[in-house]
Amino acid sequence: MNAFLVTDRLALRAITASDLDNLFDLDSDPEVMRFLNGGRPTALETLREESLPQLTHRYPCIGNPGFWAADDRSTGSFLGWFELRPLREDSAAVVELGYRLNRAAWGRGCATEGARALIAKGFTELGVETVTANTMAVNTRSRRVMEKSGLSLVRTFFGDWPDPIDGSEHGEVEYALNRDDWIRGQ
Repeated sequence: MNAFLVTDRLALRAITASDLDNLFDLDSDPEVMRFLNGGRPTALETLREESLPQLTHRYPCIGNPGFWAADDRSTGSFLGWFELRPLREDSAAVVELGYRLNRAAWGRGCATEGARALIAKGFTELGVETVTANTMAVNTRSRRVMEKSGLSLVRTFFGDWPDPIDGSEHGEVEYALNRDDWIRGQ
């Protein structure tokens, strides 16, 4: 395994086509997908044709993909993925933080551990100036990860979603952290 980033419990590595079955299992769990699409599974063909190219895309501004598979260091098992993706192809100044982990990783601090490590790498090695993250306002677990990772609430907003899901009437929230605030918090 060629790890991009290693923490106490996680090894983050580039996602490959060999992860397709793991991605399918992850996106087939209704609880994992609850705040993304109301709990519907993602079709294997959609993962292969649409998701996998996005998850493996390399961004010229950082020389790496913006998504990373997360493996449990003690067992080698696939736990899900993390995102630290530039919002523009040609600039790493603003990146989006995200994570999608299987239920076996929930409640163990894995999301916070991975997010903090990626944020630190972004600010110290990749030229990141601002980290942003979004979720549904009612997704309290994800919001807590953002807060524990140092991000602060910027705004609540309401999108015009074609297929509203339970809780979408409460809106979406945006969190952010800039490099100067991160340095002050170290």
